Order: sequence, then C-alpha cells, then structure tokens
Amino acid sequence: MIVTASKLRANIYNVLDHVLETGIAVEIHRKGKTLKIVPVEKKSKLANLKKHDVLNVPFDDIVHMDWSDQWKG
Repeated sequence: MIVTASKLRANIYNVLDHVLETGIAVEIHRKGKTLKIVPVEKKSKLANLKKHDVLNVPFDDIVHMDWSDQWKG
C-alpha cells in the first residue's frame, strides 16, 4: 500500500492496524522520498490464507476409503 503523508495522518490508526493484521509494509511518500512502516515480526504467507470449505464429507470418510480397485502398481 502506498499513501501520502496527509492520508497517513488522517488514517494513522487504520494504517497501523492494516500493517499489523496483514504483515504488508506501507510506503509513505513525502518530499520526493519514500518511507516504510513494516512490522518487526513478519507474518507467514500461509497465515494470510482464508479458510475454504471444499469437501462436504467428514475427514474420516476420505481417510478410510478403499482405493485398491483403482491402484495400478
């Protein structure tokens, strides 16, 4: 995310919360220079993934399925 100093001043707490929640740095442009707000502890990319329910069956049903008739060794 890239913001100006004025936009940062108007939304400082929202911007800081965004950095903490996502782990993504924010760049601030001021007088032709770029500053960055970055979290000290980087968040794992996997932690940013949203959970998706893709299977409509219980986990045990998949684990205990018999695949022997489809196995071609």
